[in-house]
Amino acid sequence: MASSGRLLAAAVLAALFVGAMCEAPVTFTVEKGSDEKNLALSIKYNKEGDSMAEVELKEHGSNEWLALKKNGDGVWEIKSDKPLKGPFNFRFVSEKGMRNVFDDVVPAEFKVGTTYKPEE
Repeated sequence: MASSGRLLAAAVLAALFVGAMCEAPVTFTVEKGSDEKNLALSIKYNKEGDSMAEVELKEHGSNEWLALKKNGDGVWEIKSDKPLKGPFNFRFVSEKGMRNVFDDVVPAEFKVGTTYKPEE
């Protein structure tokens, strides 16, 4: 008979695996007004009953995470005095505490109106 510790460990690993497989899809659509110094994104987070609470961006080659601000239209924006360097990494926290990081989602040469998905 297996020890209760082993059964608990197996149950935890199974729950983590199922949780990872059921991760909510996220898409990033570059909105009008985006240019080399400004990035405006519609971020679709398909998790019923949950929404984005915080979104941060990390430029290529940087170690610093920069907060995006949500405007009245629900678009997440960042404005910079200098050109932003892509590809861009994103991390978020949802209203219900879901956390995730997506690397190299939006390319340096992004196009307004294009929707980008993180690689799975």
